[in-house]
Amino acid sequence: MRQQAGSGDPGRPGVSARARHRLAFPRRVYPLRILGMGLSGLPVGVVLQQQAAGWPLWALLVLSSLLWPHLALLRSRTSADPYATEKHNLVVDSAIAGLWVSLMHFNLLPGALLLTLATVDKINTGIRGLWRRSMPWMLGAVLLGAVLGGFAFQPRTDMAVIIACMPILLIHTIVVSLHSYYLVRRVHRQNIRLDELSSTDPLTGLSNRRQWEEDAQRLLHDWHERGAPASLVVVDVDDFKRINDEYGHAAGDDVLRGLAAVLRSCAGDHPVGRNGGDEFAIVLPAGEAEAIRLADRVRCGVESLEVPGAPGLRCTVSLGVAAAGPEATTLRRWMIAADASLYEAKRGGRNRVGEGAAAAIRDAA
Repeated sequence: MRQQAGSGDPGRPGVSARARHRLAFPRRVYPLRILGMGLSGLPVGVVLQQQAAGWPLWALLVLSSLLWPHLALLRSRTSADPYATEKHNLVVDSAIAGLWVSLMHFNLLPGALLLTLATVDKINTGIRGLWRRSMPWMLGAVLLGAVLGGFAFQPRTDMAVIIACMPILLIHTIVVSLHSYYLVRRVHRQNIRLDELSSTDPLTGLSNRRQWEEDAQRLLHDWHERGAPASLVVVDVDDFKRINDEYGHAAGDDVLRGLAAVLRSCAGDHPVGRNGGDEFAIVLPAGEAEAIRLADRVRCGVESLEVPGAPGLRCTVSLGVAAAGPEATTLRRWMIAADASLYEAKRGGRNRVGEGAAAAIRDAA
């Protein structure tokens, strides 16, 4: 039962991202521990050979450098809390490093490497304060090793030990750096994805209202600062409630997705967003005449739109157009003008494009 509790499948449905991270933590540490412990065994072995150490120290070296990584993984995977157990294993790693520093009689270069790498490995886990919690165990192990070794002190490092330290300096450092780089890149990709999600309408894939309004505000600012042309096109599905009532909400969603595809095709690189419900908007750096032509292309494209699962359904849109002008002192007033143009198209019989309505801006409070 204990093994089943600790070895749950990180990829199974219903497991939160945080739980998956904690369950997978021992597996992520495992290869790095094999590498670090194995490479650390090289200079320790050379020092033991120079000391003419007895078999107990050689057995301890085999245990710590070759067997401990596998025992640590087994210990975590059979634990009721693999994450907490793996944190304890990391503290044991530091204690092992401290023990060998004094058992090597404080040989300077390998001792400094073991202490430094053990501390850096704790920092690289990203677990807050783990390296500080490991420090007393590391220092305690140094003291224990000093007692067992009779407080021998031989800090001189000869060339053979220096050469044995090179794999740690080169291989371990490069591998850990690549691992950190991979994690940074993954976080970067996740941040990009979060930015996309925060600015995208989930149903249509277009910009959401916040993102679309930022784009519109930027164009309006350019008009006021430099006189750069800017136009706003608002799009509303005709009789959308009837479509939902007669064909169902799934068909209504298909209509919105189909309309979004038409908008993307007609607008090209210009910002397109969902304003809410069945209303959409396009902002483009162009005058009213070009905006009207684009709006009519959208209207014609929607007229020929076929909705999957709803044969015979034909939908239309009404569109309003408003070019930026002196009266459009704010985005709200610019949107009022475009809405007034849209209402003009609705009153005119739908499935058409209304034109400018600057008077609506002047009347707005």
